[in-house]
Amino acid sequence: MANRIARLFVVVAALAVAGVAPVSAFTQDPPPPPTQAPIRVGGLVKEPKRINYTAPVYPEIAKAAKISGTVIIEILVAKDGSVAAAKILKPLPLLDEAALEAVKHWKYEVSYLANEPVEVLMIVTVAFTLK
Repeated sequence: MANRIARLFVVVAALAVAGVAPVSAFTQDPPPPPTQAPIRVGGLVKEPKRINYTAPVYPEIAKAAKISGTVIIEILVAKDGSVAAAKILKPLPLLDEAALEAVKHWKYEVSYLANEPVEVLMIVTVAFTLK
């Protein structure tokens, strides 16, 4: 038994020195490609240009209550330029849902990093003003 282990060790060592991987290394699935986390705007990553804008619908109840102001939202721009996710950072009662609904329809130019499309996190504002 010890003799077999010694021979196996010599064969594996010889293969390692020769730069040849054991057969078992070829039968394993390749590792999954690394997933890229969204990148924040700033530094080398410029804010993508908005190419499709949908104006928010001012809720009647907010008009009647004379509520105006700015809703601040963090959005995730997907690799295709669509808004994949949105989160309210500075809420305004009665206006949050209208702001989120509008932002979900916005479209941006695709952002690239090292010639690869990337997801981008950025902050946008939606202003509501009474006229």
